[in-house]
Parts: sequence; structure tokens; C-alpha cells
Amino acid sequence: MEKLNKAKIYFQEARVELKKVTWPSRPQTLQLTWIVIVMVIISAIFFGICDFILSGLVKLILG
Repeated sequence: MEKLNKAKIYFQEARVELKKVTWPSRPQTLQLTWIVIVMVIISAIFFGICDFILSGLVKLILG
């Protein structure tokens, strides 16, 4: 029974804290989502190029 009361208190406190959160607007959310998508694409291209170069070097060294 004590675990049930602790869980109830936890969720009550979590609800109070969530009311304090300043949620972003829809345009902000969309803008930040696009920024993340673009950064992921740029990172994937960068790491793909690095992988291509390093694998070429390894093949050159090992013959």
C-alpha cells in the first residue's frame, strides 16, 4: 500500500512540475525540427566522407 501512495505522490508532483514548463509554440517546434533534420543530414554526409577516405587509406596501407 505504501508503494501505491509513493507512486500517487510522484505523479502528483510530476503534474505540478509539468505545469511550470514553458512549451514551445508550433512554429518554434517546426523550425527546431528542421534544424535538427538538416544537422543530421550534414553530419551523415561528413561522417560518410570521413569513412570513405579512411577506408581508402586502410586499403592503400594494407594493400
